[in-house]
Amino acid sequence: MSKWNLLLFGIYPYIALAICLIGSWARFDLSQYTWKAGSSQMLNQRGMRVASNFFHIGVLFVLAGHFVGLLTPASVYHHVISTENKQLLAMVSGGFFGLLCLIGLLMLVNRRLSDPRVRATSSTSDILILLVLLAQLLLGLLTIVASTAHMDGSVMVMLADWAQNTVLLRPTEAAASIAPVGLTYKLHVFLGLTLFVLFPFTRLVHVISAPVWYLGRRYQIVRQKF
Repeated sequence: MSKWNLLLFGIYPYIALAICLIGSWARFDLSQYTWKAGSSQMLNQRGMRVASNFFHIGVLFVLAGHFVGLLTPASVYHHVISTENKQLLAMVSGGFFGLLCLIGLLMLVNRRLSDPRVRATSSTSDILILLVLLAQLLLGLLTIVASTAHMDGSVMVMLADWAQNTVLLRPTEAAASIAPVGLTYKLHVFLGLTLFVLFPFTRLVHVISAPVWYLGRRYQIVRQKF
């Protein structure tokens, strides 16, 4: 195992997570007024609802699939499904929701870059994060194509071992687990970790700002003024 492999896939995950947590805390504490997504829907609503819904539905299912697929031990899911069928399920569901997400993201990127009013209100980080997400999504879809060459689920097991060893604070074992996988998978993992680094400094922070407290607030009484 090379030193680069250990650095990128054994140590870098913890650096990325530390930057994400500390950076998010610092931004929320020091610059709360920048903690927003900066909606541009009022500037141009054409196609916005479809694009946003496609992207968010797709990305939520893709993230849920990654979380369950990578962090569920084989001893648990083998009671329900085999490794080979688990990979097939991941390819089909991930492909469907990945394409749904891709359509929505391409529509959002096109809107952000081609509409003069939206472009004028966009920061460099707004455009950058959309392009990074696009690259990450394309890499994810390419891994599905690459997976057709090994339908036994062997690579999926290695990636799951990497994720589980990382969570269990075993950087050396994690790096060794991912070492044999192909470049496409490694680029997808590396860029995914880099998104954690970018998270505190971009509009992605709105992901953890869902107004769930609305569900417990008191009803508002609105009276019409005559």
